[in-house]
Amino acid sequence: MNDKVKYWLELSDYDFDTAIAMQQSGRYLYVGFMCHQSIEKMLKAYFSQNHSEPAPYTHSLSYIAKKAGLYESFSDSYKNFLDQLEPLNIEARYPSHKEKLMQSLTKTKCEEILKNTKELQTWIKAKL
Repeated sequence: MNDKVKYWLELSDYDFDTAIAMQQSGRYLYVGFMCHQSIEKMLKAYFSQNHSEPAPYTHSLSYIAKKAGLYESFSDSYKNFLDQLEPLNIEARYPSHKEKLMQSLTKTKCEEILKNTKELQTWIKAKL
């Protein structure tokens, strides 16, 4: 495993641990945001292992997965989960979206997001 892959994996794990801390403190908006970040970095780790150029400079999970050559291997549930995570990165950053997003991210919803993030993260790690 090269240094770039290790770099992305360490960041992904750190972001996932941060998502857990946000869940424990009731900061649900940032659970979704950090789960997005964790999966983004896992995808960039996979990309870095399989391509010589730098990982795409984007936050689009489906785009990175497609460029990495991983998207077609995803189950429909993983593809749907990417679609669910995708807006959590952008919407968490802008005040006009935060209020609506905060209402949709309940403790139960965030527990589901954490579970699905860990599952997808583990699945991608197994591919490395």
